Amino acid sequence: MALFRKAATAALACALLLALPASPAFAHDTLKRSSPAKNAEVSSVEEIELEYSASVKFPFVVLHDATGEEVALGEPRLDGPLVSAEVPEPLTPGSYVIAWRVVSSDGHPIEGEIPFSVKGSSSASASPAGPAAATPPGAAPGTGAAQPSAAAPEQAAGPAVEPAAGRSAEPAGVPGWIWGGLAVLVVLGAFVLFRSSRRRPDREEVNAD
Repeated sequence: MALFRKAATAALACALLLALPASPAFAHDTLKRSSPAKNAEVSSVEEIELEYSASVKFPFVVLHDATGEEVALGEPRLDGPLVSAEVPEPLTPGSYVIAWRVVSSDGHPIEGEIPFSVKGSSSASASPAGPAAATPPGAAPGTGAAQPSAAAPEQAAGPAVEPAAGRSAEPAGVPGWIWGGLAVLVVLGAFVLFRSSRRRPDREEVNAD
């Protein structure tokens, strides 16, 4: 019995000695902080930062947009537990995912993903006022109907004056061809009267004889 108790106590002590130092030795490093943060909504991103619970090695960082296309990043930089990567081009509004992978201080690789979104700028979302943009030239402020301009009466009166001027240039009264005909008749009548007046004395002389 005493021998069995000694064997059990020794086995329990060995198990405790093996279990206690094993927990911290084989614990993997974890991601403490990220910029942008997980599920954050930001206006712009110029640099991605990942901070771990201990120093890591061989960092790998990649960025994907909502369609799964990779966005170009700068080469990841390592400074102990801090990993950073530059974003050279401005990100368009939409959803993005940061995929990262490093080698933990215990030699095991760890990885993860950080989704976030970029908000649209206020200048892009602002739209021009509808009534102001649709107001035609010459319309009064605040109304959608165009007001007549000062030049409108002059333009309307212009075509009406031109026909009147054209009519005044034409001869009024009897057409010219009628006057020409009357002149011919007058000449013919005068000629007939002249011939008749010359023949009358001759007839009188004949009667006297």
